[in-house]
Amino acid sequence: MAKIAVIGGSGLYEIEGVKVLHEVEVPTPFGMPSDAITIADIGGKEVAFLPRHGKGHRLLPTEVNYRANIFALKKIGVECIISISAVGSMKEELKPGDFVLPNQFIDFTKKRESTFFGNGIVGHISMAQPVCPVLWKVVGEVAKNTLDCNMHMGGTYICIEGPQFSSKAESMLFRSWGVDVIGMTNATEAKLAREAEICYVTVAMVTDYDCWHEEEEDVTADAVIKVLMENVSKAKRLIKEVIPAIPEKRECACQSALATAIITARDKIPVETIRRLEPIIGKYLK
Repeated sequence: MAKIAVIGGSGLYEIEGVKVLHEVEVPTPFGMPSDAITIADIGGKEVAFLPRHGKGHRLLPTEVNYRANIFALKKIGVECIISISAVGSMKEELKPGDFVLPNQFIDFTKKRESTFFGNGIVGHISMAQPVCPVLWKVVGEVAKNTLDCNMHMGGTYICIEGPQFSSKAESMLFRSWGVDVIGMTNATEAKLAREAEICYVTVAMVTDYDCWHEEEEDVTADAVIKVLMENVSKAKRLIKEVIPAIPEKRECACQSALATAIITARDKIPVETIRRLEPIIGKYLK
């Protein structure tokens, strides 16, 4: 069982000194994940790697089956997720090539399935702290000692639907809200990870200034990919160094996030719903 997972590009597990053990297909009640999960060994720990958009980047942000991705990781025993993501910068001081560890999200998506609840069971989980503070601190400390780039701790990630980049009016609106970075995937992952009681942290790699910056070119896919490729080696180095630093035993509140969230009476929850969600809610319904 892999207790740690990395969600990101399909090439992230191609790291020197990392031994790939096997791939596993994990069916879920919500369909199949984006792709097979690769299990690898890093420093004696098994780590699950999941390509968010599928190998070869086949899936739009809206098409990613986030529920299946998080459920599959929960099913194989994952307790901590490190999400590697490309983002646009909404502030002058967050430059392309910098890394950011946001600790807040604004969900501006419109078409996502972002909860496991429904079908006869209601749960209202707190998202006050969407990022695990313990994992966030561990990753941040390792990153500061490992990466040869600017590392920014904290900030707000706004998640838009995509796949289009923002209009200038949207970009200026988001800046007026004080957000730090913009992306298309991580708020959805964070919500589902919290419901699954999995620790979650985002490693955001700045690739561009969106389109608000008067002195920089408007963001394009080519520009994003160019900077992203330059950051991949840094992300791989970070993964290799941070995995051994993650505590074996969790002592954060993430592991009991659902304890007071389920409000539906036990005898009113459909048996089929209980069966489907057993890996997530089972311990609270015994």
